[in-house]
Amino acid sequence: MSDLGCKGIILAGGTGSRLYPNTIATSKQLLPIYDKPMIYYSLSVLMLANIRDILLIANEDDISRFEKLLGNGDDFGINISYEIQKQPRGIAEALIIGERFIDNHKVGLVLGDNLFYGQDFSSKLIAAKNSSAGANIFAKVVSNPSDFGIVELDNENKVLSIEEKPPKPKSDLAITGLYFYDNNASRLANSLRPSKRGELEISDLNALYLENKSLEVSILGRGFTWLDTGNQDALLSASNFVQNIEHQQGFKIACLEEIAFKKNWISEIDLERRISILGSSAYTRYLSALLIGS
Repeated sequence: MSDLGCKGIILAGGTGSRLYPNTIATSKQLLPIYDKPMIYYSLSVLMLANIRDILLIANEDDISRFEKLLGNGDDFGINISYEIQKQPRGIAEALIIGERFIDNHKVGLVLGDNLFYGQDFSSKLIAAKNSSAGANIFAKVVSNPSDFGIVELDNENKVLSIEEKPPKPKSDLAITGLYFYDNNASRLANSLRPSKRGELEISDLNALYLENKSLEVSILGRGFTWLDTGNQDALLSASNFVQNIEHQQGFKIACLEEIAFKKNWISEIDLERRISILGSSAYTRYLSALLIGS
Protein backbone atom coordinates (compact mmCIF):
# COMPACT_ATOMS: atom_id res chain seq x y z
CA MET A 1 0.00 0.00 0.00
CA SER A 2 3.04 2.27 0.09
CA ASP A 3 3.59 4.83 -2.65
CA LEU A 4 6.42 3.75 -4.94
CA GLY A 5 8.41 2.33 -2.05
CA CYS A 6 8.06 5.29 0.34
CA LYS A 7 6.60 4.74 3.79
CA GLY A 8 5.78 7.21 6.53
CA ILE A 9 6.47 7.47 10.27
CA ILE A 10 4.88 9.81 12.80
CA LEU A 11 6.73 10.17 16.09
CA ALA A 12 4.11 10.95 18.72
CA GLY A 13 5.93 9.90 21.89
CA GLY A 14 7.44 11.93 24.70
CA THR A 15 5.95 13.05 27.98
CA GLY A 16 4.60 16.43 26.85
CA SER A 17 5.86 17.88 30.12
CA ARG A 18 5.89 21.44 28.74
CA LEU A 19 2.10 21.17 28.55
CA TYR A 20 1.50 19.86 32.07
CA PRO A 21 -1.07 19.47 33.58
CA ASN A 22 -2.87 19.09 30.23
CA THR A 23 -0.80 16.05 29.25
CA ILE A 24 -0.57 14.18 32.57
CA ALA A 25 -3.36 11.82 31.50
CA THR A 26 -3.07 11.95 27.71
CA SER A 27 -0.68 12.43 24.80
CA LYS A 28 -0.12 15.99 23.66
CA GLN A 29 -0.74 14.80 20.11
CA LEU A 30 -4.33 14.03 21.12
CA LEU A 31 -4.96 17.58 22.33
CA PRO A 32 -7.07 19.72 19.98
CA ILE A 33 -5.72 22.31 17.61
CA TYR A 34 -8.95 24.19 17.05
CA ASP A 35 -11.38 21.64 15.55
CA LYS A 36 -9.37 18.47 15.27
CA PRO A 37 -6.70 16.50 17.19
CA MET A 38 -3.09 17.59 16.81
CA ILE A 39 -2.15 14.24 15.25
CA TYR A 40 -4.39 14.99 12.25
CA TYR A 41 -2.03 17.74 11.11
CA SER A 42 1.10 15.57 10.96
CA LEU A 43 -0.85 12.68 9.45
CA SER A 44 -2.15 15.01 6.73
CA VAL A 45 1.45 15.87 5.77
CA LEU A 46 2.21 12.26 4.88
CA MET A 47 -1.09 11.89 3.05
CA LEU A 48 -0.38 15.03 1.01
CA ALA A 49 2.93 13.40 0.05
CA ASN A 50 0.88 10.43 -1.28
CA ILE A 51 2.22 8.17 1.44
CA ARG A 52 -0.38 5.60 2.50
CA ASP A 53 1.58 3.08 4.59
CA ILE A 54 2.19 4.77 7.94
CA LEU A 55 3.67 3.80 11.30
CA LEU A 56 2.66 5.77 14.38
CA ILE A 57 5.10 5.57 17.30
CA ALA A 58 3.80 6.53 20.74
CA ASN A 59 4.05 5.79 24.44
CA GLU A 60 2.61 2.47 25.58
CA ASP A 61 -0.18 4.16 27.57
CA ASP A 62 -1.26 6.20 24.54
CA ILE A 63 -1.29 3.55 21.81
CA SER A 64 -4.85 2.41 22.58
CA ARG A 65 -6.07 6.02 22.44
CA PHE A 66 -4.55 6.57 19.01
CA GLU A 67 -6.04 3.28 17.83
CA LYS A 68 -9.48 4.39 19.03
CA LEU A 69 -9.10 7.68 17.17
CA LEU A 70 -7.49 6.49 13.93
CA GLY A 71 -8.06 2.73 13.79
CA ASN A 72 -6.13 0.97 11.06
CA GLY A 73 -6.53 3.95 8.73
CA ASP A 74 -9.36 2.55 6.61
CA ASP A 75 -11.52 5.64 7.22
CA PHE A 76 -8.82 7.69 5.47
CA GLY A 77 -7.85 5.23 2.73
CA ILE A 78 -4.50 4.48 4.34
CA ASN A 79 -2.85 1.78 6.43
CA ILE A 80 -1.78 2.71 9.98
CA SER A 81 0.26 0.44 12.22
CA TYR A 82 1.60 1.16 15.70
CA GLU A 83 4.81 0.73 17.68
CA ILE A 84 5.73 1.65 21.25
CA GLN A 85 8.49 4.04 22.24
CA LYS A 86 9.40 2.89 25.74
CA GLN A 87 11.07 6.16 26.66
CA PRO A 88 11.95 9.31 24.72
CA ARG A 89 15.47 8.78 23.40
CA GLY A 90 15.52 11.23 20.52
CA ILE A 91 13.89 11.71 17.14
CA ALA A 92 16.36 9.46 15.34
CA GLU A 93 15.22 6.54 17.49
CA ALA A 94 12.00 6.48 15.45
CA LEU A 95 14.01 5.11 12.53
CA ILE A 96 15.34 2.33 14.75
CA ILE A 97 11.95 1.45 16.22
CA GLY A 98 10.54 1.46 12.69
CA GLU A 99 13.41 -0.45 11.11
CA ARG A 100 11.37 -3.57 10.34
CA PHE A 101 8.48 -1.43 9.07
CA ILE A 102 10.75 0.61 6.80
CA ASP A 103 12.49 -2.52 5.50
CA ASN A 104 14.20 -1.44 2.27
CA HIS A 105 11.98 1.56 1.51
CA LYS A 106 12.36 5.30 1.53
CA VAL A 107 10.72 6.93 4.53
CA GLY A 108 9.11 10.23 5.41
CA LEU A 109 9.36 11.12 9.10
CA VAL A 110 7.22 13.83 10.69
CA LEU A 111 6.90 14.90 14.31
CA GLY A 112 3.43 14.60 15.77
CA ASP A 113 3.43 18.12 17.21
CA ASN A 114 4.36 20.04 14.04
CA LEU A 115 1.89 21.95 11.88
CA PHE A 116 2.65 22.98 8.29
CA TYR A 117 0.56 25.14 6.00
CA GLY A 118 1.30 26.79 2.66
CA GLN A 119 0.44 26.96 -1.01
CA ASP A 120 1.57 24.02 -3.17
CA PHE A 121 2.84 22.22 -0.07
CA SER A 122 1.89 18.88 -1.59
CA SER A 123 4.13 19.56 -4.60
CA LYS A 124 7.06 20.39 -2.32
CA LEU A 125 6.49 17.19 -0.34
CA ILE A 126 6.35 14.99 -3.41
CA ALA A 127 9.46 16.62 -4.87
CA ALA A 128 11.38 16.00 -1.64
CA LYS A 129 10.11 12.45 -1.42
CA ASN A 130 11.16 11.70 -5.01
CA SER A 131 14.53 13.44 -4.72
CA SER A 132 17.60 11.38 -5.57
CA ALA A 133 19.37 12.73 -2.48
CA GLY A 134 19.82 10.43 0.47
CA ALA A 135 18.07 12.87 2.79
CA ASN A 136 15.85 15.88 2.29
CA ILE A 137 14.99 18.17 5.20
CA PHE A 138 12.71 21.20 5.40
CA ALA A 139 13.86 24.55 6.80
CA LYS A 140 12.12 27.81 7.70
CA VAL A 141 13.45 31.24 8.68
CA VAL A 142 12.81 31.93 12.38
CA SER A 143 13.43 34.90 14.68
CA ASN A 144 14.94 32.76 17.46
CA PRO A 145 17.39 30.39 15.72
CA SER A 146 19.24 29.51 18.95
CA ASP A 147 16.19 27.48 19.98
CA PHE A 148 16.39 25.12 16.99
CA GLY A 149 18.60 22.92 14.91
CA ILE A 150 20.05 25.28 12.30
CA VAL A 151 21.20 24.66 8.75
CA GLU A 152 23.75 26.90 7.02
CA LEU A 153 23.60 27.17 3.22
CA ASP A 154 25.86 28.61 0.55
CA ASN A 155 24.73 30.88 -2.30
CA GLU A 156 23.50 27.87 -4.26
CA ASN A 157 21.44 26.53 -1.32
CA LYS A 158 23.86 23.69 -0.72
CA VAL A 159 24.31 22.67 2.91
CA LEU A 160 27.48 23.87 4.60
CA SER A 161 26.78 22.91 8.20
CA ILE A 162 24.20 21.78 10.74
CA GLU A 163 24.17 22.89 14.37
CA GLU A 164 21.85 21.92 17.22
CA LYS A 165 20.63 24.98 19.18
CA PRO A 166 23.84 26.99 18.68
CA PRO A 167 24.44 30.00 20.97
CA LYS A 168 25.74 31.92 17.94
CA PRO A 169 23.79 30.61 14.92
CA LYS A 170 25.39 30.79 11.49
CA SER A 171 21.97 31.29 9.91
CA ASP A 172 18.33 31.85 10.80
CA LEU A 173 17.10 28.75 8.96
CA ALA A 174 15.58 26.31 11.46
CA ILE A 175 15.23 22.65 10.61
CA THR A 176 11.58 21.66 10.95
CA GLY A 177 10.18 18.34 12.17
CA LEU A 178 9.82 16.89 8.67
CA TYR A 179 12.41 14.68 6.99
CA PHE A 180 12.70 12.31 4.03
CA TYR A 181 15.37 9.60 4.00
CA ASP A 182 16.56 6.82 1.73
CA ASN A 183 16.69 3.16 2.75
CA ASN A 184 19.95 3.68 4.66
CA ALA A 185 18.26 5.73 7.39
CA SER A 186 17.74 2.92 9.92
CA ARG A 187 21.26 1.59 9.48
CA LEU A 188 22.75 5.05 10.00
CA ALA A 189 20.49 5.75 12.97
CA ASN A 190 21.74 2.55 14.59
CA SER A 191 25.31 3.87 14.29
CA LEU A 192 24.58 7.03 16.30
CA ARG A 193 25.78 7.52 19.85
CA PRO A 194 23.58 9.29 22.42
CA SER A 195 24.27 12.98 22.92
CA LYS A 196 25.05 14.61 26.27
CA ARG A 197 21.34 14.69 27.01
CA GLY A 198 21.10 10.96 26.34
CA GLU A 199 19.26 11.17 23.02
CA LEU A 200 19.89 10.01 19.47
CA GLU A 201 19.88 13.39 17.77
CA ILE A 202 18.31 13.80 14.36
CA SER A 203 20.89 16.53 13.67
CA ASP A 204 23.62 13.90 14.03
CA LEU A 205 21.87 11.70 11.49
CA ASN A 206 21.50 14.61 9.09
CA ALA A 207 25.20 15.36 9.61
CA LEU A 208 26.06 11.85 8.41
CA TYR A 209 24.15 12.47 5.21
CA LEU A 210 25.92 15.82 4.89
CA GLU A 211 29.30 14.10 5.23
CA ASN A 212 28.26 11.82 2.37
CA LYS A 213 27.22 14.89 0.33
CA SER A 214 23.72 13.47 0.18
CA LEU A 215 21.68 16.05 2.10
CA GLU A 216 19.32 18.52 0.45
CA VAL A 217 17.17 21.25 1.97
CA SER A 218 13.72 22.38 0.91
CA ILE A 219 13.12 25.94 2.11
CA LEU A 220 9.65 26.94 3.21
CA GLY A 221 9.37 30.55 2.10
CA ARG A 222 7.52 33.57 3.47
CA GLY A 223 4.13 32.21 2.39
CA PHE A 224 4.49 29.13 4.57
CA THR A 225 3.60 28.63 8.19
CA TRP A 226 5.39 26.15 10.43
CA LEU A 227 4.37 25.78 14.05
CA ASP A 228 5.89 23.60 16.75
CA THR A 229 2.98 23.19 19.16
CA GLY A 230 4.88 21.84 22.16
CA ASN A 231 3.94 24.52 24.71
CA GLN A 232 0.76 26.32 25.80
CA ASP A 233 1.36 29.55 23.90
CA ALA A 234 2.23 27.72 20.68
CA LEU A 235 -0.81 25.46 21.05
CA LEU A 236 -3.11 28.46 21.42
CA SER A 237 -1.44 30.28 18.53
CA ALA A 238 -1.88 27.23 16.33
CA SER A 239 -5.58 26.97 17.19
CA ASN A 240 -6.10 30.66 16.46
CA PHE A 241 -4.21 30.33 13.18
CA VAL A 242 -6.30 27.36 12.01
CA GLN A 243 -9.53 29.08 13.07
CA ASN A 244 -8.64 32.24 11.14
CA ILE A 245 -7.68 30.39 7.96
CA GLU A 246 -10.73 28.14 8.03
CA HIS A 247 -13.16 30.99 8.72
CA GLN A 248 -11.65 33.29 6.12
CA GLN A 249 -11.17 30.78 3.32
CA GLY A 250 -14.01 28.34 3.96
CA PHE A 251 -12.01 25.11 3.86
CA LYS A 252 -10.42 23.01 6.55
CA ILE A 253 -6.74 22.40 7.18
CA ALA A 254 -5.77 18.75 7.72
CA CYS A 255 -9.22 17.28 7.10
CA LEU A 256 -8.10 13.69 6.57
CA GLU A 257 -11.38 12.52 5.05
CA GLU A 258 -11.29 15.35 2.51
CA ILE A 259 -7.71 14.55 1.47
CA ALA A 260 -8.59 10.88 1.06
CA PHE A 261 -11.81 11.64 -0.83
CA LYS A 262 -10.15 14.03 -3.26
CA LYS A 263 -7.39 11.51 -3.91
CA ASN A 264 -10.02 8.81 -4.56
CA TRP A 265 -8.68 6.75 -1.68
CA ILE A 266 -12.20 6.54 -0.22
CA SER A 267 -15.55 6.51 -2.02
CA GLU A 268 -18.76 8.51 -1.49
CA ILE A 269 -20.14 5.51 0.40
CA ASP A 270 -17.08 5.49 2.66
CA LEU A 271 -17.50 9.20 3.34
CA GLU A 272 -21.21 8.81 4.08
CA ARG A 273 -20.41 6.05 6.55
CA ARG A 274 -17.80 8.24 8.22
CA ILE A 275 -20.30 11.08 8.56
CA SER A 276 -22.84 8.77 10.18
CA ILE A 277 -20.21 7.63 12.71
CA LEU A 278 -19.07 11.14 13.62
CA GLY A 279 -22.59 12.43 14.20
CA SER A 280 -23.66 16.08 14.18
CA SER A 281 -20.91 18.72 14.35
CA ALA A 282 -19.43 21.52 12.28
CA TYR A 283 -16.81 19.01 11.11
CA THR A 284 -19.40 16.56 9.75
CA ARG A 285 -21.37 19.39 8.12
CA TYR A 286 -18.17 20.22 6.27
CA LEU A 287 -17.83 16.59 5.17
CA SER A 288 -21.45 16.56 4.04
CA ALA A 289 -20.78 19.60 1.89
CA LEU A 290 -17.99 17.67 0.15
CA LEU A 291 -20.55 15.07 -0.95
CA ILE A 292 -22.90 17.71 -2.28
CA GLY A 293 -20.10 19.32 -4.26
CA SER A 294 -18.75 16.05 -5.70
